[in-house]
Amino acid sequence: MESRTKAANHLKVVRTGQQRGTGLSELAYWGDEQAFLDALRARDPAATAALFDAHQGMVLAVLARVLGVDSELRDLLQEVFVRALRGVHTVRDGRVLQQWLRQIAVCTAMDCLRRRRRRRWLKLVAPDDLEEPAAPAVNSEAREALRHVYRILDAFPAEERLVFTLRTFASMELTEVASASKCSLATIKRRLARAEARFEIAARSHPVLSRWLEEGDRWGQQ
Repeated sequence: MESRTKAANHLKVVRTGQQRGTGLSELAYWGDEQAFLDALRARDPAATAALFDAHQGMVLAVLARVLGVDSELRDLLQEVFVRALRGVHTVRDGRVLQQWLRQIAVCTAMDCLRRRRRRRWLKLVAPDDLEEPAAPAVNSEAREALRHVYRILDAFPAEERLVFTLRTFASMELTEVASASKCSLATIKRRLARAEARFEIAARSHPVLSRWLEEGDRWGQQ
């Protein structure tokens, strides 16, 4: 009874915020996180909207880091939240919702890579063909370098591409990558070492990327 009362009070605040035009992202974790989780389990539309509003940026960023500029990003974003709502009953603690969503985003990106590998169908969409999340402007050389980076990554095993992009582009700690990938830390370290070596060999054959490697702190000559 107490839990249902908390959930009802939380949703009352969310709905009041909707009526007043208050941002859902500010209300999603207002008050009792467990009550919010209960509302999600009850399939309340306001709670579902609040979940999407609060976390869509994080989910899209994970997908974009793994896949690059890709025509399927928006569809995959929706797929992540569909999977989340189907499995929300398995979450026991409202405080881990963001970590749990990130795991689903990683799994969704991995499944996409595997589907493409099975079909042997990989594509790279020109940046101008897709509306991207707001990001600092980059020059044409940087955009060309990024295009070649993802062309190299297209040839990676899915598991190595995942750990490389999450670590290098999303700046996630290895422990976070291991948690999101549901792998041991030792496994993640081995995959990252192989991915970095594979990437360096391929990138040094490209003039722009080779210069970037030489000038960067990570792979430059000591």
